[in-house]
Amino acid sequence: MKTVTVPLFRAAHGRTGDKGNRSNISVIAWHPDLWPILVEQVTESAVTAQFAHRRPTRVVRHVLPTLQAMNSVLDEVLDGGVNDSLNLDSHGKALSFHLLALPIEVPIDLMPCLAGPPLNANEP
Repeated sequence: MKTVTVPLFRAAHGRTGDKGNRSNISVIAWHPDLWPILVEQVTESAVTAQFAHRRPTRVVRHVLPTLQAMNSVLDEVLDGGVNDSLNLDSHGKALSFHLLALPIEVPIDLMPCLAGPPLNANEP
C-alpha cells in the first residue's frame, strides 16, 4: 500500500490544557476513516519522542473511540507550571501545535480525507 507522509494536523486537530506541571493534549480526527491511523501512529512512544526536548516523566494516552479522539497526558513538561516557571509561556496551551507537527503515514487512497491544501498538483 502506497503512503504519503504528512504532519498530523492534516489528519486531526487538537486541544490542550494544563494543570500544574502536567499538560493534556487531545487529538481529534478530521474524518472517521483517519481514526485507525491515529490510533496506530499517535502512540505514547511517538508522543514521548515528539516531546523529548521537554523531558516528560510519563505520557499516558486515553483513547476515546466514540469521539474518534485521544487525550495524551504529559507529566513534568511545563517547567514547573504557571506559577513556578520563569518561562514566558509556561502554559500548555501551545503544546498541541508541537504535537500536530508529528509526521504520520497516510495511505494514498485516504488523501481526500485530509484537511488543508493539496500536497501537490496531482492530489485530489
